[in-house]
Amino acid sequence: MSLLTPLLRSGALTSLFSDEQVVQGMLEFEAALARAQARCGVIPPSAVEPIVTACQFHNIDFPALAAAAANAGNLAIPLVKQLTQKVKTQDADAARYVHWGATSQDAIDTGLVLQLRAALTQTDRDLATLTAILAQQVERYRTTIMPGRTWMQHALPITFGLKLAGTLDALLRWQERLTQLRPRVLVLQLGGAAGTLASLKASGPQVGDALAQTLDLALADTPWHSQRDRLLEVGAWYAGLCGTLAKFANDFSLLMQTEVAEVSEPIAEGRGGSSAMPHKRNPVSCAAILTAAQRTPGLMATLYASQIQQHERALGGWQAEWEVLPELISLAGGVMAQSDYLIRGMQVNTAKMRADLEITHGLIMAEAVTLALAEFIGKADAHHLVEKHCHQAIDRHQSLIKLLQNDPLVSQHLSASTLAQLLDPATALGSSDHFVRQVLARYKEQCHEHSLSN
Repeated sequence: MSLLTPLLRSGALTSLFSDEQVVQGMLEFEAALARAQARCGVIPPSAVEPIVTACQFHNIDFPALAAAAANAGNLAIPLVKQLTQKVKTQDADAARYVHWGATSQDAIDTGLVLQLRAALTQTDRDLATLTAILAQQVERYRTTIMPGRTWMQHALPITFGLKLAGTLDALLRWQERLTQLRPRVLVLQLGGAAGTLASLKASGPQVGDALAQTLDLALADTPWHSQRDRLLEVGAWYAGLCGTLAKFANDFSLLMQTEVAEVSEPIAEGRGGSSAMPHKRNPVSCAAILTAAQRTPGLMATLYASQIQQHERALGGWQAEWEVLPELISLAGGVMAQSDYLIRGMQVNTAKMRADLEITHGLIMAEAVTLALAEFIGKADAHHLVEKHCHQAIDRHQSLIKLLQNDPLVSQHLSASTLAQLLDPATALGSSDHFVRQVLARYKEQCHEHSLSN
């Protein structure tokens, strides 16, 4: 539904999979095919210019193309017919050589690969921007103390910088995988009717090599008409990226609950309001990100099911990819755009984070006391004793430190000043800063490597 595109598919990737770009991708294949075949002496050089000139999407009647595709079973068959007629109006002899020796799937698959190349390039830029913004926020909040939460309950103190660094660390891995998958995915499809290129006789390999060079794509060892692992890898990458950013959005929305109020989304006029309740500030970006994440598993299930393709040309599996993969990528583009907006302008209430550490009256620091006491009475006895006082603190609404100070066994080994220090959240951050520094160092290293590769 196009009305929802600004909310769910607002990224730059959506336009790369428009109807116009789908058609243009196939036309670029046809133009490059003519150039490559002329270079190899398969078609006359005079046929190239009329074919290439006609290979522009504005020359195509889209309503007629859509109607004809319903009977043809794919877009390429009626597209080649329209293209041939267009060329024929300029050069009847050149029209004989349109789509020479190729099959519909060659045009459709290679056209898709050209779209994927543009999408992967744009994604690389968007991801670089997103990691840069996130790295700045990691640095900004690297010492901001907040409650860590496990099983949705207070666990131990952490820093907000560490929480953000976990997301940055994952995004850096996705960035590495993106670089690694490009040469595997950006591959020409040219196999002819049954994957043998019999129509081109002995010139098949030569034409394939020339076409790959013309389109600046890798040349596969064999046509991959019914081997779809490359597209599955692309889909899995985008779905995985959505998962990482959705985990962040989910955490963020939980921290944004009224009772927690440690963060909030960027403030903007008319954003996050309610039609009934004027006080509401709803997590709109988080909702959009999580909506996409809810959809990607189903789309990936279709791509996995589409791996089971019949013989040399699929019946249903290949066709199912046509809308599923672009939709998945467009949703992922929206997720990146919403995440950029969210991370760039997020509001962080550092005072509330610190205050929330105190709502359990010191219970969040119980482990530190247990470990210190264990040196004197053993781990099991220390755990049992501190656990008992934690339960009492909850039942009596008392602070843990008062109960511990009044316990003769505890006070025998731990002074009041020692207990105060042990119950200070700032002393229990462990290796948080070390982990943050490692991620930031890796980010800087990867930025350097990325700039060299580009």
